[in-house]
Amino acid sequence: MVIFGKRELKNLIWTYWKKLKGSAKDPFFYLGAICLGLFSIISLVNPASPAISNANLLVAYPNYQTEDSFVTPGAKVKESPDLSLIQQNSLASVSPPIMVTPQVLGALMEASDYEWTQKEITEYVVENGDTLSSISKQFNISLNTLLWANDLTSSSLLKLGQTLVILPTSGVLHHVKNGDTLGDIAKTYKSTAENIIVFNNLSAEGDIYTGDILIVPDGVMPPAVVYAQPLVPMASSYLICPIAAPCRITQGLHFYNAVDFSHGKCGEPVYAAAAGQVVKVKLTNSISKWAFGGAGNTIAVQHPNSVVTSYGHLQTSFVKTGDYVSQGQIIALVGGALGMPGSGNSTGCHVHFGVSGAKNPFAK
Repeated sequence: MVIFGKRELKNLIWTYWKKLKGSAKDPFFYLGAICLGLFSIISLVNPASPAISNANLLVAYPNYQTEDSFVTPGAKVKESPDLSLIQQNSLASVSPPIMVTPQVLGALMEASDYEWTQKEITEYVVENGDTLSSISKQFNISLNTLLWANDLTSSSLLKLGQTLVILPTSGVLHHVKNGDTLGDIAKTYKSTAENIIVFNNLSAEGDIYTGDILIVPDGVMPPAVVYAQPLVPMASSYLICPIAAPCRITQGLHFYNAVDFSHGKCGEPVYAAAAGQVVKVKLTNSISKWAFGGAGNTIAVQHPNSVVTSYGHLQTSFVKTGDYVSQGQIIALVGGALGMPGSGNSTGCHVHFGVSGAKNPFAK
């Protein structure tokens, strides 16, 4: 539903009046003028109209703002938001799922018309009779790509049931660290920044963040590069569960260093697992399963110890890049339902919770 304040409505009426004025010879001119007049009278004169009543707007949308008024999150209104338990020991307000901030709307518009293609990193479970060569041929990638992505050598032996990371194209997987630039990454793997930007759906050279996982198409791993990412020692209690109690894990450890949480419902709050700064908010209204590499709507938060947590398959975001969040703060709502915009490669309501730079304490 589109909501206008009086000033916005007057501007809209004036704009359309000027357009109609130049079409006075059109037989529908008079009909349009009558409709416009009636609409103006009903909308501007009727004080009880919910479409323009600031009081009603502030109750339904606590973060709604116009040129005439501004209400900050948490301000007192006639109706309070729902409350939810965090870790069974504190209460927090849950913002309504229909709230969309200007920053979120802008992010949605940026990715709304993108034509997503299959560029998802997947996992493959080794079956009887599989070899490194047969698997690389099955997925149409080079043998070296398979070896590099899984820290293997040509003499490595596969085990039945072993899980392998499969890149969507031949090349190299790179974990972005503090200080990395696309130019340096491209030079390291004998590629180009342009190829990395295009393949990873980046908007510009600066569109990378600590904790990101990039695919360098046709990249070559130099012998001196250590692929394994160093892990920061971290207490098991440093990160809290990103959903309300009970902390229900619906899928164990999978790529990358992630587990899934869910109560089986979309629209439930997603909490920041620890305090930190939001370094990435990626949103789209596309229903493509390949959106943002299959992760769909995603938020990433960098913590003081340089560990980055990511939250995927979200319904919406309540934060923007640069925001500082506290542990337990509501940052998003659970998404992931089939056909829901921004779900990515998901068929059910859940949050994909990944940890970069440390062991995932919820991994089974």
